[in-house]
Amino acid sequence: MLVKLAREPSVDMRADQGVESMRDLAVFALAADCAGALYWPDESLLVVADLHLEKGSSFAARGMLLPPYDTAATLAALGRAVARYRPQLVIALGDSFHDTEGPARLAADDRAALLDLQRGRDWIWVAGNHDPDPAKDIGGVFARSVALGPLTFRHEPTCGAADGEIAGHLHPSACVSQRGRAVTRKCFAADDRRMIMPAFGAYTGGLNIRDRAFVAVFGALAFTAHLIGERRLYAFAAARCLG
Repeated sequence: MLVKLAREPSVDMRADQGVESMRDLAVFALAADCAGALYWPDESLLVVADLHLEKGSSFAARGMLLPPYDTAATLAALGRAVARYRPQLVIALGDSFHDTEGPARLAADDRAALLDLQRGRDWIWVAGNHDPDPAKDIGGVFARSVALGPLTFRHEPTCGAADGEIAGHLHPSACVSQRGRAVTRKCFAADDRRMIMPAFGAYTGGLNIRDRAFVAVFGALAFTAHLIGERRLYAFAAARCLG
C-alpha cells in the first residue's frame, strides 16, 4: 500500500507583501509493507523500526524465561523483506537490540544471518533508547539520525511539527470494531506530513494510538492508522479507533 507524505517548502509568501498565500507541496510515495517495513522506491531504501533483537535472552537473564527464538524469527522476516525489495540501503530506526549487551549475546548463526543481509548494500543503525551506543561486529554504520532528501529518519518522534519525519519508538497499534468484535493490530500511524512505524521485532508489543503520546506527536487525532493485515493494510481514521 502506498502512503504519501507531503512536505511544504519553507518559503514565506505573505498576503501583506502583495503575494497570495499558497502552498507548493512536494509529494513522496512510500510503500508500507504488511511485514511492518517501509520502502522508498526512488531511493531504493528499506526502513524498519524497533527490531529488539535478543529481547528473549534479555528477559531470560532476569529470570523471565521466553522461547529463545525471537532474534532468528525477526531476522528471517527482515530477510524476506530484503529479498522482496532488494534495497540498496537499509535503515534500522533504533532499538534494534533490546539492550546494549544484546550484540554480544547473538548466536553465531544469527550474527552470520545479520551480516549476510548486509552484503551488497549499505546499512545504517540509528541509535535508540535501548541501544544508544555503537556495537561491535554487527556491520553497518551508526548514526543519531539520517536526513535523506526531504525526509528525516530518527528513533524517537518529535513532539509538534516535524515535516518529513519517519520515526519509531512508540510501537503503534490500533483497535477497531469489526463485525461486533474488537480487533487489535500493529499499524503505521501517519498523516500527510510524518509517520510513526510499527515495531518490527517478533517479541514487540504495541501502544494504542489513542494514547496521549500520539496526540503529543500529531497534535490531535487527525491522523490515519494503517492496520497490518495478512495480505494488505487497512486504513482507519485514528478518531474512529477504540481506546
